[in-house]
Amino acid sequence: MNAEPRNLPVRPGVITLARHGEPSLSRRVRLSAQQYREFWTSYEALGIRPGQTPPADLVATAGRSQVVLCSSRLRAIESAGLLTRDRDFERDAMFIEAPLPPPQWPAWIRLTPPTWGFLARLWWLWFDHHEGQETAREAHRRAEAAAARLTVLADSGQDVLLVAHGWFNHMLGKALRRAGWRRTGGRGFKYWSMRRYERDPGSPPP
Repeated sequence: MNAEPRNLPVRPGVITLARHGEPSLSRRVRLSAQQYREFWTSYEALGIRPGQTPPADLVATAGRSQVVLCSSRLRAIESAGLLTRDRDFERDAMFIEAPLPPPQWPAWIRLTPPTWGFLARLWWLWFDHHEGQETAREAHRRAEAAAARLTVLADSGQDVLLVAHGWFNHMLGKALRRAGWRRTGGRGFKYWSMRRYERDPGSPPP
């Protein structure tokens, strides 16, 4: 007599969070606060610097992933295209970067874009400075929703790659850890960096 097939639990897939490639807009300038606002607007609209070659391990991760998603920003879309060789992938505004409105400081203060970005993030986090854009609390709720979405996909047994942005990936990684995932690999937050998450063995099964 043949044994009846058993419904074995699905082994969760892996979630990988990757940052986009190097943007085409140079950051080697000094700007006032207002000029940085204009810089950020352009940065959000433009793609990545031409001629880049993504890291081989990230390309391999994309090849192994059954699901590839990316932010709806052009720099993320172009990066995902390079990683997947233009295989189908989904673009979604759920994964865009959190806003970076700078402090309203006088025009004589001129700083580099990375410095403005650091200060803007502090003002956004500590002083709720958002200038009518997404607040830190709203962005954290968005990260929780994004983590839930990636969890559903990975818990179905699919490996998932998301190509998004440095700070939002940071928030998303924290949300994934709260949802029972642990980081098992990755390197920093530089362009083309990635972080790998797997189900914590101690977390309840899906």
